[in-house]
Amino acid sequence: MDKIILASKSKVRKEILDKNNIKCIVEPSNVDEDIVKDSLLKEKATPEIISKNLAELKANKVSMKKPDQLVLGADSVIDLNGELISKPENRNEAMMILKKLNARTHHLVSSVCISRNGLMIWNYTDKANLTMKNFSDNELKQYLNKITDEALYAYNVYQIEGEGRNLFSNIEGDKDTIMGLPIKKITEYLNNYK
Repeated sequence: MDKIILASKSKVRKEILDKNNIKCIVEPSNVDEDIVKDSLLKEKATPEIISKNLAELKANKVSMKKPDQLVLGADSVIDLNGELISKPENRNEAMMILKKLNARTHHLVSSVCISRNGLMIWNYTDKANLTMKNFSDNELKQYLNKITDEALYAYNVYQIEGEGRNLFSNIEGDKDTIMGLPIKKITEYLNNYK
């Protein structure tokens, strides 16, 4: 199979593809996610619908410029009882998000889309359930102090493969879904693609 194009600048998604021997070229879509989210939220879209739409939009945007090539778009969001939790813009926002998730269960929704010639040809969405332990504000501050800016802004507040694992009392779901790329389903699709 030829290389696919990954419409994302996520280093973690690229690493997951590399680890699974899927050759890819990185070409970020540069979609303004905030504008899309705001518009969809006004339409009362669920976090899952927002995740699916963003994955498709990213894949289609890059795919239009790359005739006959497969383009993979992906998006992950946090769904807290129907409320969309976006990536933090700064450490204060990160603290507010952690306080919101504290001692509660949320869903991490990861959507992927493969497009060709500007049109979606396949998509998949998976969810994981994560239950956060109960922490004091001081403990949450200590956690944030251990995390680099790059990790904080790239991983929806918690870095599940690193320090973030210690935030949770229970995690149900596929590890790769939590990392933002349900690779088993992607591999399955690519293996059957002609």
